[in-house]
Amino acid sequence: MAEGRVEIREDVVFGSGGGRDLRCDVYTPPDDEAGRPAVLLVHGGGWRSGEKTQLRGYGILLGRAGYVCVATEYRLVDESPWPAQIHDVKAAIRWMRANAGELGIDPTRIALEGNSAGAHLVLFAAGTPGAAPYEGEGGNPGVDTSVGAVIAVYPPTVFSFGARAHGAVPIEALSDHPTAELAESASPAGLAGPHFPPTMLVHGTSDATVPVSASFLMYERLVEHKVPTELHIYAEQPHAFDADPRFGRPTSELMTLFLSRYLRAKASAPA
Repeated sequence: MAEGRVEIREDVVFGSGGGRDLRCDVYTPPDDEAGRPAVLLVHGGGWRSGEKTQLRGYGILLGRAGYVCVATEYRLVDESPWPAQIHDVKAAIRWMRANAGELGIDPTRIALEGNSAGAHLVLFAAGTPGAAPYEGEGGNPGVDTSVGAVIAVYPPTVFSFGARAHGAVPIEALSDHPTAELAESASPAGLAGPHFPPTMLVHGTSDATVPVSASFLMYERLVEHKVPTELHIYAEQPHAFDADPRFGRPTSELMTLFLSRYLRAKASAPA
């Protein structure tokens, strides 16, 4: 590994799904340390497109800050219907925990970060801790999938069936077989509770894809349960605004500050 540079290992197999290998990219910080905190990065794309290199910028920026990052792929809905996507994200968490030694991470200090559809998936994963449900095919069955923190950037938090509810995204975006029951069961806001890990939400007020009210709604639900939650709103910014480095870099700085409070802090906590 070149001194001072984040090492990137591409296409590492972490599990299987739908009869094929599932792969991730691993971003390792320049320093050669063990027991580092880690972040699983989950890309967006409306559940029907996108791939793991989309969050390469965050992998490098968080890697420079000392976090081992794993950017994961997951089966898109045109390949495998919901809930295959959350099965794959859970499989990636289990793989990170089961391979903590090789990755050089502390298995008790894993956080999730996702954008758009990936933000929906990380919130859903954070809200369904433990080894089950949603184990799926994957690998390392029975390994715990609870996490220490979660960051969701312009996240869909509520789905609606029929008339579009306040803050909601139509369930048809996620499924070709929509129902009211699916809209409710796939909504992360319905999972809010005291078990939720510390959460950071980021959104732009001019988002025409996922309404900014989706993040306000999630924030309010989590605060009701006294979950440490912060909400960062960017005025007049559209969906995917952080693709612009002028916004992506300061957003990554907000992420590192948040993670330093709720993930890194565990290392110095008294036993």
